[in-house]
Amino acid sequence: MERVYDKKKIKGCIAKSNYHAVLDSLDIDFYLIKYEKGELVSSPFQNELLFQIVEQGSINIYFIRDDGTRYSLSRGTTDYFLGDMDIFYPKSNHIYAEAAESLTCISCSIEKHRERLLSNNGFLRLICNSLSGKIGSMAALDAAPASLTERVMSYMKYKCDDETLKGIEQAAFHLHCSTRQLQRILNQSETAGFVKKLGKGTYKLL
Repeated sequence: MERVYDKKKIKGCIAKSNYHAVLDSLDIDFYLIKYEKGELVSSPFQNELLFQIVEQGSINIYFIRDDGTRYSLSRGTTDYFLGDMDIFYPKSNHIYAEAAESLTCISCSIEKHRERLLSNNGFLRLICNSLSGKIGSMAALDAAPASLTERVMSYMKYKCDDETLKGIEQAAFHLHCSTRQLQRILNQSETAGFVKKLGKGTYKLL
């Protein structure tokens, strides 16, 4: 992890953000944090509460159950918010965010700026929109089809660009199954004419 305080770089990142107008109105000294792939961006062990906006790269957000198994919650890319729930609620002891690739975030301390964040109507509207989206995504997970085959087909139809699954390992993580299980489903679906293999680990829904 590397913190960047170069004002020119920070200003450039904020200017590229879809939320630049609100961020400028907050009058907060933001800084950048750069993470390497695999680094934890947020975890229960983090001492400092941070509000962060993904500026470049992507993250995986997952829940660790009491039995130690990992459950995927969502994947965040550019303009995704981290720490929005921490502004209002005690930090979860089970939710983690991990850099899926090299990552840059626009960041600030929640504890230092909490009152300023809460008093800005534009910022609160962004937070409401973010939290509503996350709640909707979690509700969709709870209502997911029962069988793994149905889940794979729905995942390809609604979650994959051009209805094309790319990368068995990552897809298996999001579908909460093993790579072996997913590969078996894809092989069966290809035989049945539901999907077409385009290359190694790449399948298109027909």
